[in-house]
Amino acid sequence: MRRLSRPHLSKTFSKTLVWGFVPPGAPSFLKDLPIFLAVFSLFYVFVAVARYWFTPISPQSEIDLRPAALPGYAMFSVTRIAISYFIALVFSIAYGYVAAYNGKAERFMIPLLDTLQSIPVLSFLPGVMLAMVALFPRRQFGIELGSILLIFSGQAWNMAFSFYSSLKSIPSEMHEVAQVYRWGRWQKLVEMELPFAAIGLVWNSMISVASAWFYLIACEMFVLRNQDFRIPGLGSYLQTAANTADTRAMIWGLVVMIGVIVAMDQLIWRPVIAWAEKFKFEQIAGSQIPHSSVLDLLRSSRVLPLVGRLFISPARERLSLLFAREWREWKDRPVDHRRGNAGQWVSYPIAVAVSMAVAYAAVRMSSLAASVTGSELRSIFVGGGATFLRVEFTLLLAALWTVPAGVAIGLNPKLSATLQPIVQVVASVPATALFPIVVLLLTRVGGGLAIGSMVLMLLGTQWYILFNVIAGASALPTDLKEVCGVFQFGWWERWRKLILPGIFPYLITGFVTASGGAWNASILAEYFRLNGRTFSTTGLGAVVSGAADTGNYPVLLVATMLMALIVLAINRLVWRPLFTLASTRFKLES
Repeated sequence: MRRLSRPHLSKTFSKTLVWGFVPPGAPSFLKDLPIFLAVFSLFYVFVAVARYWFTPISPQSEIDLRPAALPGYAMFSVTRIAISYFIALVFSIAYGYVAAYNGKAERFMIPLLDTLQSIPVLSFLPGVMLAMVALFPRRQFGIELGSILLIFSGQAWNMAFSFYSSLKSIPSEMHEVAQVYRWGRWQKLVEMELPFAAIGLVWNSMISVASAWFYLIACEMFVLRNQDFRIPGLGSYLQTAANTADTRAMIWGLVVMIGVIVAMDQLIWRPVIAWAEKFKFEQIAGSQIPHSSVLDLLRSSRVLPLVGRLFISPARERLSLLFAREWREWKDRPVDHRRGNAGQWVSYPIAVAVSMAVAYAAVRMSSLAASVTGSELRSIFVGGGATFLRVEFTLLLAALWTVPAGVAIGLNPKLSATLQPIVQVVASVPATALFPIVVLLLTRVGGGLAIGSMVLMLLGTQWYILFNVIAGASALPTDLKEVCGVFQFGWWERWRKLILPGIFPYLITGFVTASGGAWNASILAEYFRLNGRTFSTTGLGAVVSGAADTGNYPVLLVATMLMALIVLAINRLVWRPLFTLASTRFKLES
């Protein structure tokens, strides 16, 4: 019997998923059968989830630890992650676009983005959940919407950084071509900016979904005002199994979660990676390109091109014409009349209202912060210093292996086809699900949570660097790699003259998002409950988690403000100069 290689096994598994109902040699109309089944399945999920969301509110749902309940819990969790991802994608494109092309807005939008990604989910949790429950007091929809927004808060930031960095790295000759053809903003976005940023967005989308699995436990099961909130999902299932020390349930939950992640990789991410390969900025096509049987199935479909011709293409053409017409009319107006009197009359009341809201929030925050005692303030600052050292050491450890590994995977499509699904699974499995084992092991051998917190930070943040380095290495033009071969560059010259300059913008994006993720992960890494015991170590994350558990909102506020100030200082002194360097010296252009 012929032994199958690992790439062949991966491709065989993908074909098994695709051709499970239809053999490859079947008539073309039967090849659309999996597509129809997928559409009907999505419709069923939509109906089932909508029916549950609009049931009477039940904040403390009973979590069933039987394996038979796992398919339904997986459906709810995947739906929350999918909805939050699409919200995060739209937010990332809009936010990154404004920050890249508006110099005045960029000065505060990028530091604000870095600050928001560093604020722990638990700091958002009280305000978000109370607001959503107040808006929908009688329906489950309020709690579900709050959970989705909390998952969004762990997904959006790295995609926004990726899109912003890609826009700043677009070669100047491409902008000149857009000017020659008199493209409006919509045409530039669709024809130039989104394609150029596609590879970075795809890989950051994968790490965003992996981050959603990481924060799923905190977003599906939490304590607020001494009330235990639980909503059905894989996160609450795993947390309940850990709290009750049900090893069998934990294993079943992890098996189902890994199965869902593998299926998503084969049915979604592999096709998207293969599709995004056409957007690589190069003049010579690569000899090895990613392959996906799912993408081949979609391309051989007879229904999808028909839907495109009847609905998608006409809608796209109308949108292009509409935005192009409005853009030219706006460009032809005098500068003084572009905004118009109506815009001024609307902007002034909005500015006044926003100023009043900010002033009111500042007064309320000041009154809360004034109630913090001296000992609490001292523990906050000591914790801030300890967490800062942990974050920087974690980034150093992560970079030591993710940079060479990411370059190796990104430059070798065969290696990528083998390792990318494995990396996706490992990155998506919540470190919090493995953390009880880490804590118990370190408690026995020594080290405790002081070392365990760095292990959890590393497990939760190293993937930001790895996936961005893979994206940067994958985007390196084939012609530049062939030039290195022609001049017979050694490995050091190749790294110094091609690889490091080529991946530099992606590497900075990875470091920025990993740094924010490490600060965010500190709330779980420095304060952990297991079997009725509370494990904690000195750190700002432990202060935030402890304050959220006890409802000490003044300490929670001051600790979050200190975290934001530290992140702002790092952004100003380190990340902002490096972003400027990436968008000037290391831009890929002739």
